[in-house]
Amino acid sequence: MTVTTTPMTVEEFSARDWPRGTQLIAGEVVVNQPKLPHQSALLEIAVALRSWSRAERGRGLAGLSTDVRLGDHDLYGPDVWWVAEARRPRPGALDLDLVPDLVVEVRSPSTWRFDLGVKKARYEAAGVAELWLVDTASSSVLVYRRSAPPAPTFDVALELAGDDRLTAPLLPHFSLPVEAVFAGGV
Repeated sequence: MTVTTTPMTVEEFSARDWPRGTQLIAGEVVVNQPKLPHQSALLEIAVALRSWSRAERGRGLAGLSTDVRLGDHDLYGPDVWWVAEARRPRPGALDLDLVPDLVVEVRSPSTWRFDLGVKKARYEAAGVAELWLVDTASSSVLVYRRSAPPAPTFDVALELAGDDRLTAPLLPHFSLPVEAVFAGGV
């Protein structure tokens, strides 16, 4: 006997009330309730990025998890995101109707395989300029970026740990020691 399932669409997913932290990945509903190491790393990055963006006018907008639609079967909630000033949502916008320039995903047991696989590929195909995958198990950050805006793929890959610093060509003068991302951990 062959059993086939039809992937859920974003419209079907959006019509239901899901618990916080639920995402639609390749048509599959994935429920994730983050643990303390996840939340601690997320907070360190979010605070640093938000502080940097507010330190000078024109540095875009950083935010926490919100729906990002990447096709008919993918509705992600990146842990942290940033958009350049030129792409900033209009005042009063309720949704992020574009793909962020920078996406940060922090390791969770139920989503890490997706973060490294299908989500990374979908973010890349959608035009995300830079992706940070924060690995709380190894206290490292995997950075995927395009060497130039027109690059069709993430053609730069870095693994940062310890006293390495998180920087990005998109974020002039932003610098966060990787060890600080995990310093507040439990």
